[in-house]
Amino acid sequence: MKFALKDTLFILLQHLLPQHLLSRLVGRLAECRTPWFKNLFINWFRKRYGVDMSEALQPDPEAYEHFNAFFTRALKPDARILDTTPGAVLSPADGAISQLGKIEHGRIFQAKGRGYALTTLLGGDARRAEPFINGEFATIYLSPRDYHRVHMPLTGTLKETVYIPGDLYSVNGTTAEGVDNLFARNERLVAIFETELGPMAMVLVGAMIVAGIETVWNGQVAPLPRQPLRLDRFDSTTPPQLEKGAEMGRFKLGSTVILLFPKDSMNWQDTLKAGSAVRMGEQLGQATQNQ
Repeated sequence: MKFALKDTLFILLQHLLPQHLLSRLVGRLAECRTPWFKNLFINWFRKRYGVDMSEALQPDPEAYEHFNAFFTRALKPDARILDTTPGAVLSPADGAISQLGKIEHGRIFQAKGRGYALTTLLGGDARRAEPFINGEFATIYLSPRDYHRVHMPLTGTLKETVYIPGDLYSVNGTTAEGVDNLFARNERLVAIFETELGPMAMVLVGAMIVAGIETVWNGQVAPLPRQPLRLDRFDSTTPPQLEKGAEMGRFKLGSTVILLFPKDSMNWQDTLKAGSAVRMGEQLGQATQNQ
């Protein structure tokens, strides 16, 4: 595969940079509360990426205590309408479809001739991966201008989470086409829910200068210094249960969400393809029993 010189240099630079150090430094700057600095940072970012503040619950960019508060801003209650079609699988976030389709022979398609192992993505546990063999996947990329809270595609009961340490490559299209096993080598959080379709996996993938991944039930889960792979099971009498459309987590400086579903449980919308824009709450697919 041939790349333009600037793309080749961009990928090479990512191999050479101290990814974690750079990302942690940006994370500290994003939490700075000094008014002149955080306002400068916020306003530069807003203008650079064309962020639409009219949808925000707090439309004044300088009212946020720091950049991360601005970046993970809440939306007005009517800014996103949830699709109420019976059996609808909702988009968990604003963004663009990177890829979607079937999980074939235990592998997930990444981009142009590249893929990665389902089991590796989920932390190397064949038991955890087994329900999704020959199932369905969707990869959604959140650009810098997007709303960065992640919501539930379906009502689900949390069964387990797995934090998996790893690299912090960018997750944009250029890197997806140029770095093998990108999503299965970056830092990530795997959340397994039991839903009306059976198990559903939501994988929140970290990336270059992503300053944190949070969940609503456990706060910030990444990055934590020198944190090894960590598994948390929720088998008590009161495991977290989240309704369809409810917030489940957020990115501090955006990244990618990967959804996994079992074989023959649902079908993606025919109109969706790589590059399709999506908004939180729109229908991505439909349960097979409702078709």
